[in-house]
Amino acid sequence: MSTLNFFVTCPKGVEYLLADEMQGFGLELLRNAPAGVWVQGDLQAGYRACLWSRLANRVILNLGEVDATSGDRLYEGVRNIDWAEHLAVSGRFKVAFVGQNDALRNTQYGAQRVKDAVVDRLRLDDGTRPSIDTDTPDVIISARLHRGILQIGVDLSGDSLHKRGYRTEKGAAPLKENLAAALLLRSGWPEIAAAGGDFVDPMCGSGTLPIEAALMAMDEAPGLRRQQFGFSRWQGHQPELWQRLLHEANERAELGRAACKSRFYGYDQDASVVTTAQRNLHRAGLTGAVTGAVTGAVTVSCRSLDEFTREPSWNDQGLVLTNPPYGERLSERKHLAELYQRLGEQVKANLPGWRLAVFTGAPGVGHAIGLRSYKQYKLFNGKLPAQLLLFQVDEASVTVAREPSAPGHVAPKVSNTDRANMFSNRLRKNRKTLGQWARKQGIECYRLYDADMPEFALAIDIYGDRVHVQEYAPPKTVDARSARERLAEALAVIPTALDISSDAMVCKQRQRQSGVSQYEKQDASGDFFTVHEHGCKLKVNLRDYLDTGLFLDHRPVRYWVQKNVAGKRFLNLFCYTGAASVHAAVGGAVSSLSLDMSKTYVKWAQENLALNHMDTRAHRVEQADCIEWLATGSALSEQFDLIFMDPPTFSNSARMEGVLDIQRDHRQLVEQAMARLAPDGLLIFSNNFRRFRLDDALIAQFQVEDVSPATIDRDFQRNPRIHRCWHIRHPG
Repeated sequence: MSTLNFFVTCPKGVEYLLADEMQGFGLELLRNAPAGVWVQGDLQAGYRACLWSRLANRVILNLGEVDATSGDRLYEGVRNIDWAEHLAVSGRFKVAFVGQNDALRNTQYGAQRVKDAVVDRLRLDDGTRPSIDTDTPDVIISARLHRGILQIGVDLSGDSLHKRGYRTEKGAAPLKENLAAALLLRSGWPEIAAAGGDFVDPMCGSGTLPIEAALMAMDEAPGLRRQQFGFSRWQGHQPELWQRLLHEANERAELGRAACKSRFYGYDQDASVVTTAQRNLHRAGLTGAVTGAVTGAVTVSCRSLDEFTREPSWNDQGLVLTNPPYGERLSERKHLAELYQRLGEQVKANLPGWRLAVFTGAPGVGHAIGLRSYKQYKLFNGKLPAQLLLFQVDEASVTVAREPSAPGHVAPKVSNTDRANMFSNRLRKNRKTLGQWARKQGIECYRLYDADMPEFALAIDIYGDRVHVQEYAPPKTVDARSARERLAEALAVIPTALDISSDAMVCKQRQRQSGVSQYEKQDASGDFFTVHEHGCKLKVNLRDYLDTGLFLDHRPVRYWVQKNVAGKRFLNLFCYTGAASVHAAVGGAVSSLSLDMSKTYVKWAQENLALNHMDTRAHRVEQADCIEWLATGSALSEQFDLIFMDPPTFSNSARMEGVLDIQRDHRQLVEQAMARLAPDGLLIFSNNFRRFRLDDALIAQFQVEDVSPATIDRDFQRNPRIHRCWHIRHPG
């Protein structure tokens, strides 16, 4: 058989498991990709992936790469493929197009160009041509656009492979089958099942976890009960090869079911979802395993967590894997810790020696289980970030506050609960005092908490009705597991203490940044919203970048500009998202020029000015390397009355020649900026390099005043070294 390339997709976070699985099918790993892997092998291995993969969403036979820098080039590249090898002239097909670039900004347009190319390649002289059918196509053409390249292929899967065929109904917040399989693999279920261990899910919902656990232990191919695949009417399909693989899978399932020594139990307090789970069990062909069998039994029944008890026939080893409620609503979240505590108590009382695995979107509540997690895996439930927490149910893993051995000499140890309560009380107190102050000041964004308690090294900022949490990276002297546990405690407390939903909270880790990493994109949510500051409207985004689009510590500087800029020409160097320019425009500047080398932030600054209805002719934003712009003679023709310059500490952007080091280079920057300053003008120079020292030559050359204390607002008084700021004027 010839060697083919495949792109196999999967849920985000499952890529490495998928790579191992594909190699087990005889496919060679080429590279990992976000939410998928590239592999190479023959058609038999591709068929095997469709039939046996427990983790994949789709198996795409790659036909090649196409230049997609324009719609016409995309069309020509797709048309050059010999589509007769894949689709009959009179066949039906659909195009699944994902991705955008500057030339193809609409997926419908991209799909249309692909469709036209395929039809035009196959069209006969008598007008016979393939047709579009989005419901029952013979072939699904996969078109995945990344920048200027289109990956074009045939989807061999049809429907997503997570659809095994047994689940046609859904309980509340159902877990997809391939994600359930990933959880089982990460929890070590294959090894436990091989040793005859049992499986229990005490909050099973529609039964996905116990069903997947049973199919895995019984060696049944997850695609065995599917009626249709994407290759069924594909021109390259080899039915004899496929039938051999099906025969092999049926034999393995029969042998696996006979050899299985494990038992499987699912419980839920909701009778309606238990009924759904039982119907799913029947469609999965597992109902018959219950009658008259001691091992291999699969049972789903209605029972609350409080009623959970161990059955006498259960093995001394096994796995408890469950996906408890996440507490998406505030009323539910208040009871999460109690639910997790009950889960821990029941497992510790009934199943010592077992393994416990909890898949949760609220990992901060995990400490309430009362066991120390020995492993954590970051995954996603759909788009929701979640973690799989693994625990060994034994005395060594129990987390209890220990009594001091010598009372009077050693202070009593604070329990996790007491520590969390102290943190919660601090947040409430700060919100009351700083919230009142912020409302009087006319600001919606402020720092609420800045590592006030050493145990919780976080910076917590309020942005209207949302909360931005930054975890300071722990020093090497701090145990990583302890740091994770404390972060989990904090994240569990914050929503309740501040009376917000979990969706309104964003958490990041703050580390020392180099180059332009603080400006690099972290996500692509596009979740922009508007906040108000001293009468100005500003766009912020808490998710997509390390910083939010608004440096809160510079609020007093921006307000000073707003109050002192009327009738003046304003220059904003290294302008970022142009917040200071907005304040200048609102304050009555006759004109402003804002410069930054990032296209993203230039656009953002323009949108901020437009949001405040400013004249773009008077208030310009331009993309430029500020260092190069200051050094050019052409810039000398334009002078300014007020200049704000807040350069990064370091920068090695690809768009800039050389490397900016603010300590080394600031004298030249200041001198060049002063050359653009009107005789009676003012330069506000600032930076956040903690060890910064202003060059003595500048102090001798200009009138320099350190105004740093006046630029530290009330919410940053715990951290007065967050920036330094000077007013610099020409000598009198």
